[in-house]
Amino acid sequence: MGAATLASVDGRIVPPEEATISILDDGLLRGDGAFEVIKLYDRRPFRLDDHVARLRRSADAIHLDFDEDALRAEIDALLAEEGDPGGCIRIVITRGGRRLITDELVPDWPASARVAIVTLTPSEILAGVKSISYAANMHATRLAVERGADEAVYVDAGGTVLEAPTSSVFWTTPDGVLRTPGLEVGILDSITRAVVIAGLDVEEGSFPDADLRDAQSAFLASTTREIQPIAAIDGEALPDVGGGHAEAAAAALREAIGREHAEAEA
Repeated sequence: MGAATLASVDGRIVPPEEATISILDDGLLRGDGAFEVIKLYDRRPFRLDDHVARLRRSADAIHLDFDEDALRAEIDALLAEEGDPGGCIRIVITRGGRRLITDELVPDWPASARVAIVTLTPSEILAGVKSISYAANMHATRLAVERGADEAVYVDAGGTVLEAPTSSVFWTTPDGVLRTPGLEVGILDSITRAVVIAGLDVEEGSFPDADLRDAQSAFLASTTREIQPIAAIDGEALPDVGGGHAEAAAAALREAIGREHAEAEA
Protein backbone atom coordinates (compact mmCIF):
# COMPACT_ATOMS: atom_id res chain seq x y z
CA MET A 1 0.00 0.00 0.00
CA GLY A 2 0.95 3.66 -0.21
CA ALA A 3 2.42 5.75 2.58
CA ALA A 4 0.16 6.64 5.49
CA THR A 5 -0.49 10.32 6.19
CA LEU A 6 -2.51 10.13 9.41
CA ALA A 7 -3.46 7.41 11.89
CA SER A 8 -5.96 6.62 14.62
CA VAL A 9 -5.27 4.19 17.46
CA ASP A 10 -8.42 3.48 19.46
CA GLY A 11 -9.62 6.98 18.57
CA ARG A 12 -6.37 8.84 19.31
CA ILE A 13 -5.39 10.61 16.08
CA VAL A 14 -1.64 10.99 15.59
CA PRO A 15 0.97 11.14 12.83
CA PRO A 16 1.71 7.59 11.55
CA GLU A 17 5.18 7.53 13.08
CA GLU A 18 3.61 8.12 16.51
CA ALA A 19 0.95 5.40 16.17
CA THR A 20 2.03 2.52 18.38
CA ILE A 21 0.73 -0.71 19.92
CA SER A 22 2.28 -3.02 22.48
CA ILE A 23 4.94 -5.45 21.29
CA LEU A 24 2.99 -8.07 23.26
CA ASP A 25 -0.08 -7.69 21.01
CA ASP A 26 -0.65 -10.99 19.20
CA GLY A 27 -1.65 -8.97 16.16
CA LEU A 28 2.06 -8.16 15.88
CA LEU A 29 3.54 -11.34 17.35
CA ARG A 30 1.34 -13.84 15.50
CA GLY A 31 -0.43 -11.93 12.74
CA ASP A 32 -3.68 -12.54 14.60
CA GLY A 33 -6.32 -10.05 13.51
CA ALA A 34 -8.52 -8.84 10.69
CA PHE A 35 -8.36 -5.88 8.33
CA GLU A 36 -10.08 -3.95 5.56
CA VAL A 37 -8.97 -1.40 2.97
CA ILE A 38 -11.60 1.07 1.76
CA LYS A 39 -11.27 3.44 -1.19
CA LEU A 40 -12.27 7.07 -0.72
CA TYR A 41 -14.16 8.98 -3.38
CA ASP A 42 -14.85 12.66 -2.65
CA ARG A 43 -13.67 11.95 0.92
CA ARG A 44 -16.34 9.25 1.34
CA PRO A 45 -15.50 5.57 1.98
CA PHE A 46 -17.03 3.53 -0.86
CA ARG A 47 -19.32 0.70 0.29
CA LEU A 48 -18.44 1.37 3.93
CA ASP A 49 -21.28 -0.78 5.25
CA ASP A 50 -20.19 -3.72 3.06
CA HIS A 51 -16.59 -3.41 4.23
CA VAL A 52 -17.54 -3.19 7.90
CA ALA A 53 -19.87 -6.18 7.47
CA ARG A 54 -17.03 -8.19 5.92
CA LEU A 55 -14.71 -7.09 8.72
CA ARG A 56 -17.30 -8.37 11.18
CA ARG A 57 -17.50 -11.72 9.34
CA SER A 58 -13.73 -12.04 9.33
CA ALA A 59 -13.51 -11.17 13.02
CA ASP A 60 -16.32 -13.55 13.95
CA ALA A 61 -14.63 -16.36 12.01
CA ILE A 62 -11.52 -16.07 14.19
CA HIS A 63 -13.47 -15.29 17.41
CA LEU A 64 -12.27 -11.68 17.56
CA ASP A 65 -14.56 -9.02 18.98
CA PHE A 66 -14.48 -5.28 18.28
CA ASP A 67 -16.64 -2.25 19.00
CA GLU A 68 -18.26 -1.42 15.65
CA ASP A 69 -19.85 1.82 16.84
CA ALA A 70 -16.52 3.08 18.14
CA LEU A 71 -14.82 2.06 14.90
CA ARG A 72 -17.32 3.96 12.74
CA ALA A 73 -16.99 7.06 14.93
CA GLU A 74 -13.19 6.84 14.66
CA ILE A 75 -13.37 6.59 10.85
CA ASP A 76 -15.50 9.76 10.76
CA ALA A 77 -13.14 11.55 13.14
CA LEU A 78 -10.04 10.62 11.16
CA LEU A 79 -11.53 11.80 7.88
CA ALA A 80 -12.74 15.03 9.50
CA GLU A 81 -9.23 15.65 10.87
CA GLU A 82 -7.45 14.92 7.59
CA GLY A 83 -7.52 17.97 5.34
CA ASP A 84 -6.64 16.05 2.18
CA PRO A 85 -7.34 12.31 2.51
CA GLY A 86 -4.87 10.12 0.69
CA GLY A 87 -7.37 8.02 -1.22
CA CYS A 88 -8.02 5.02 1.00
CA ILE A 89 -8.22 4.00 4.63
CA ARG A 90 -6.92 0.81 6.21
CA ILE A 91 -8.62 -0.69 9.25
CA VAL A 92 -6.84 -3.25 11.43
CA ILE A 93 -8.34 -5.03 14.42
CA THR A 94 -5.70 -6.82 16.49
CA ARG A 95 -5.99 -9.71 18.91
CA GLY A 96 -4.80 -7.33 21.59
CA GLY A 97 -8.01 -5.35 21.11
CA ARG A 98 -6.58 -2.39 19.23
CA ARG A 99 -8.52 -0.54 16.52
CA LEU A 100 -6.05 0.93 14.02
CA ILE A 101 -7.07 3.18 11.13
CA THR A 102 -4.64 4.76 8.70
CA ASP A 103 -5.27 7.22 5.91
CA GLU A 104 -3.07 6.09 3.02
CA LEU A 105 -2.07 7.12 -0.46
CA VAL A 106 -3.33 4.85 -3.22
CA PRO A 107 -0.53 3.01 -5.05
CA ASP A 108 0.23 4.20 -8.56
CA TRP A 109 -0.75 0.99 -10.36
CA PRO A 110 0.42 0.54 -13.98
CA ALA A 111 -2.14 0.49 -16.77
CA SER A 112 -1.86 -3.30 -17.05
CA ALA A 113 -0.21 -6.15 -15.17
CA ARG A 114 1.70 -9.28 -16.12
CA VAL A 115 0.78 -12.19 -13.89
CA ALA A 116 2.38 -15.51 -13.04
CA ILE A 117 0.43 -18.52 -11.84
CA VAL A 118 1.51 -19.62 -8.36
CA THR A 119 0.28 -22.78 -6.64
CA LEU A 120 -1.11 -22.15 -3.19
CA THR A 121 -2.54 -24.53 -0.62
CA PRO A 122 -5.02 -22.27 1.21
CA SER A 123 -5.97 -22.81 4.83
CA GLU A 124 -9.57 -23.98 5.00
CA ILE A 125 -9.97 -22.54 8.47
CA LEU A 126 -9.23 -19.04 7.11
CA ALA A 127 -11.13 -19.39 3.82
CA GLY A 128 -12.83 -16.10 3.07
CA VAL A 129 -11.28 -14.38 6.11
CA LYS A 130 -9.44 -11.10 5.51
CA SER A 131 -6.79 -11.89 8.09
CA ILE A 132 -3.65 -9.86 8.76
CA SER A 133 -1.66 -13.10 8.39
CA TYR A 134 -0.56 -11.96 4.92
CA ALA A 135 3.01 -13.24 4.66
CA ALA A 136 2.07 -15.93 2.13
CA ASN A 137 0.23 -13.39 -0.03
CA MET A 138 3.16 -11.01 -0.07
CA HIS A 139 5.63 -13.80 -0.80
CA ALA A 140 3.50 -14.99 -3.74
CA THR A 141 3.90 -11.56 -5.31
CA ARG A 142 7.67 -11.75 -4.78
CA LEU A 143 7.75 -15.16 -6.45
CA ALA A 144 5.82 -13.74 -9.41
CA VAL A 145 8.24 -10.81 -9.69
CA GLU A 146 11.18 -13.25 -9.70
CA ARG A 147 9.55 -14.85 -12.76
CA GLY A 148 9.31 -11.52 -14.59
CA ALA A 149 5.69 -10.75 -13.72
CA ASP A 150 4.07 -7.99 -11.68
CA GLU A 151 1.61 -10.06 -9.68
CA ALA A 152 0.63 -13.63 -8.88
CA VAL A 153 -2.60 -15.47 -9.52
CA TYR A 154 -3.19 -18.43 -7.23
CA VAL A 155 -4.26 -21.90 -8.25
CA ASP A 156 -4.74 -24.68 -5.72
CA ALA A 157 -2.90 -28.00 -5.77
CA GLY A 158 -5.45 -29.39 -8.24
CA GLY A 159 -5.01 -26.46 -10.62
CA THR A 160 -8.26 -24.65 -9.81
CA VAL A 161 -8.00 -20.89 -10.30
CA LEU A 162 -8.48 -18.91 -7.07
CA GLU A 163 -7.52 -15.22 -6.88
CA ALA A 164 -4.56 -12.86 -6.77
CA PRO A 165 -2.89 -11.95 -3.44
CA THR A 166 -4.91 -8.74 -3.09
CA SER A 167 -7.34 -8.92 -6.03
CA SER A 168 -10.02 -10.97 -7.71
CA VAL A 169 -9.38 -12.25 -11.23
CA PHE A 170 -11.73 -12.25 -14.21
CA TRP A 171 -11.12 -13.52 -17.73
CA THR A 172 -12.88 -13.91 -21.05
CA THR A 173 -13.01 -17.24 -22.86
CA PRO A 174 -12.28 -17.37 -26.61
CA ASP A 175 -16.04 -17.50 -27.25
CA GLY A 176 -16.65 -14.36 -25.19
CA VAL A 177 -17.83 -15.66 -21.80
CA LEU A 178 -16.66 -13.60 -18.83
CA ARG A 179 -15.65 -15.85 -15.91
CA THR A 180 -14.44 -15.56 -12.34
CA PRO A 181 -13.90 -18.16 -9.61
CA GLY A 182 -16.92 -18.73 -7.38
CA LEU A 183 -16.83 -18.12 -3.65
CA GLU A 184 -17.19 -21.85 -3.08
CA VAL A 185 -13.55 -22.41 -4.12
CA GLY A 186 -12.47 -20.54 -0.99
CA ILE A 187 -11.73 -17.03 -2.25
CA LEU A 188 -12.44 -13.73 -0.51
CA ASP A 189 -15.86 -12.17 -1.00
CA SER A 190 -14.40 -9.08 -2.68
CA ILE A 191 -16.43 -5.87 -2.64
CA THR A 192 -15.17 -4.82 -6.09
CA ARG A 193 -15.81 -8.32 -7.41
CA ALA A 194 -19.41 -8.05 -6.24
CA VAL A 195 -19.83 -4.72 -8.06
CA VAL A 196 -18.55 -6.24 -11.31
CA ILE A 197 -20.79 -9.30 -10.99
CA ALA A 198 -23.82 -7.10 -10.30
CA GLY A 199 -23.11 -4.98 -13.37
CA LEU A 200 -22.05 -7.58 -15.94
CA ASP A 201 -23.02 -11.06 -17.07
CA VAL A 202 -20.40 -13.18 -15.28
CA GLU A 203 -20.12 -16.96 -15.03
CA GLU A 204 -18.92 -18.04 -11.58
CA GLY A 205 -17.57 -21.50 -10.86
CA SER A 206 -14.60 -23.79 -10.46
CA PHE A 207 -12.26 -23.45 -13.42
CA PRO A 208 -8.88 -25.07 -14.22
CA ASP A 209 -5.78 -23.00 -14.85
CA ALA A 210 -5.87 -24.08 -18.51
CA ASP A 211 -9.07 -22.07 -18.86
CA LEU A 212 -7.31 -18.95 -17.61
CA ARG A 213 -4.27 -19.58 -19.81
CA ASP A 214 -6.57 -19.76 -22.86
CA ALA A 215 -8.17 -16.42 -22.00
CA GLN A 216 -8.84 -13.87 -24.71
CA SER A 217 -8.59 -11.11 -22.12
CA ALA A 218 -8.40 -10.82 -18.34
CA PHE A 219 -8.30 -8.28 -15.55
CA LEU A 220 -7.73 -7.90 -11.82
CA ALA A 221 -10.32 -6.19 -9.64
CA SER A 222 -9.75 -4.72 -6.18
CA THR A 223 -10.39 -1.71 -3.99
CA THR A 224 -7.21 0.16 -4.89
CA ARG A 225 -6.52 -1.25 -8.36
CA GLU A 226 -10.17 -0.85 -9.35
CA ILE A 227 -10.05 -2.59 -12.76
CA GLN A 228 -6.55 -3.44 -14.03
CA PRO A 229 -6.20 -5.32 -17.34
CA ILE A 230 -3.85 -8.29 -17.47
CA ALA A 231 -1.31 -8.09 -20.28
CA ALA A 232 0.32 -11.53 -20.02
CA ILE A 233 0.04 -14.81 -18.13
CA ASP A 234 3.27 -16.69 -17.41
CA GLY A 235 5.01 -14.65 -20.10
CA GLU A 236 2.38 -15.30 -22.80
CA ALA A 237 0.76 -12.10 -24.04
CA LEU A 238 -3.04 -12.09 -24.08
CA PRO A 239 -4.72 -11.41 -27.44
CA ASP A 240 -6.77 -8.55 -26.01
CA VAL A 241 -5.50 -6.21 -23.28
CA GLY A 242 -8.00 -3.85 -21.68
CA GLY A 243 -10.76 -4.76 -24.10
CA GLY A 244 -14.52 -4.65 -23.90
CA HIS A 245 -15.10 -6.58 -20.70
CA ALA A 246 -12.48 -4.64 -18.74
CA GLU A 247 -13.95 -1.38 -19.98
CA ALA A 248 -17.45 -2.54 -19.09
CA ALA A 249 -16.28 -3.56 -15.61
CA ALA A 250 -14.65 -0.16 -15.09
CA ALA A 251 -17.86 1.52 -16.24
CA ALA A 252 -19.94 -0.60 -13.84
CA LEU A 253 -17.65 0.41 -10.98
CA ARG A 254 -17.84 4.10 -11.90
CA GLU A 255 -21.63 3.83 -12.07
CA ALA A 256 -21.80 2.23 -8.62
CA ILE A 257 -19.54 4.93 -7.18
CA GLY A 258 -21.64 7.67 -8.79
CA ARG A 259 -24.88 6.14 -7.57
CA GLU A 260 -23.61 5.90 -3.98
CA HIS A 261 -22.39 9.51 -4.12
CA ALA A 262 -25.77 10.70 -5.40
CA GLU A 263 -27.61 8.80 -2.67
CA ALA A 264 -25.36 10.34 -0.01
CA GLU A 265 -25.99 13.82 -1.40
CA ALA A 266 -29.78 13.34 -1.55
